[in-house]
Amino acid sequence: MLRGLYTAASGMIAQQRKHDIVTNNIANLNTPGFKGGNGINRSFPEVLIERTRDDNSGPAAATRTVGRIHTGVLAEENVSLHAQGDLQETNNPFDFALVSNIQVPGARFDSSGKYVDENGERVIQPQAFFTIQNAAGDTRYSLNGKFSLDVNGRMIDSEGNQVLGSDGQPIVLMDGNTPVTNFRITRDGQFTNVDGRPINGANGQPLTMMITRVEDPNLLIREGNGLYRLSEENQAMAQQAGGQDQFEVRQGFVERSNVDAGQSMVDMMSALRAYEANQKMIQFYDKSMEKAANDVGRV
Repeated sequence: MLRGLYTAASGMIAQQRKHDIVTNNIANLNTPGFKGGNGINRSFPEVLIERTRDDNSGPAAATRTVGRIHTGVLAEENVSLHAQGDLQETNNPFDFALVSNIQVPGARFDSSGKYVDENGERVIQPQAFFTIQNAAGDTRYSLNGKFSLDVNGRMIDSEGNQVLGSDGQPIVLMDGNTPVTNFRITRDGQFTNVDGRPINGANGQPLTMMITRVEDPNLLIREGNGLYRLSEENQAMAQQAGGQDQFEVRQGFVERSNVDAGQSMVDMMSALRAYEANQKMIQFYDKSMEKAANDVGRV
């Protein structure tokens, strides 16, 4: 009886986490570049029950198989869905959107960015990201392209983190002591003036955004404020995007959240109903144990 109580409790915890993920998706419907999360549940390992014979017949170690039991479920992880979001035109020269369609030879990705070959091996579509440097000097990745310039002409995001150029240094748009606000950007992220001539950086080279290709975006860890990071053992999964990678930087646009509001409401209600069902099972077990302790035990 207690086993069922624990199973129902684990189901409540898993559904609560799923509900939290969905509500976070809904809260970020209007967050540029936000990628919706999907809660993945996994059952605990099955347990094989066997009864040892209590008579004297047969070998002493002989057992009889009773069957298998499930020991509940756990919320294993929150996986981001990196499908391309719709583009919204803002006409703001400091707004940028990334359109990414990086291909892998021999793979045909579905709408979710996944491909399974004939051997059952799963291949995830690589994704392109803006490269950001936080206040601690660490590299982060983002799809929220709402940038601006600070008083020193450095391009920053909404949290004040610096946007990196292809040379690994923060992007600085200055003409003498005056920040440059009248510029254009090419499809591959190179800055030009209104006449189409490249704008050079401090090193004398054309100023270009660093676009990072992440081989498996599912390995990215959410850090908040639209930023992602890779763990130390997965740093090799990120490299600067090259000319063969299919991506495009669009100025005057932002990528909208890829969250489906209607589906999110359905997921939230189903999580709530499943939570209530597990809650009723716990109440049932509670009443059964109360009856066993007070009535059966008295007899």
